[in-house]
Amino acid sequence: MLFIKRKTRLLQLATAALALSSIPSAYAEIYKHVDAQGRVTYSNVPIKGAIKLNLEPLTTVPAPRAKTSTPTPTGFPKVDSDTQKRRDDTRRKILEAELSAEEKLLADAAKGQSREEIELHEKNISALKKELANLK
Repeated sequence: MLFIKRKTRLLQLATAALALSSIPSAYAEIYKHVDAQGRVTYSNVPIKGAIKLNLEPLTTVPAPRAKTSTPTPTGFPKVDSDTQKRRDDTRRKILEAELSAEEKLLADAAKGQSREEIELHEKNISALKKELANLK
């Protein structure tokens, strides 16, 4: 009876060892190869003439958790909706005036200014249009 228990135990240990040895390792060997044209190739497969690199294991850091929104503090100043609407309207008018001025400057620049000057006005117009589209 004792012989059967030992034999069973040995069989269990052998099975466990075999199972653990078949688990793929997370560590991979890295090889660096430089060809005749000077191109560098890194691979986990050995290449003729490649050098095996001895790299330290990488330290991994978990990604930060998403920030949760915090409630507005009790003493925080608030703006009523009419005041905010007036502010938004004023902002829209300012942006529209800037857009109109930039379009005039672009038209003038197209008559004889450098390509750089034209590109600058085109970028400004694009940015102003984008800002206007983002308004509520």
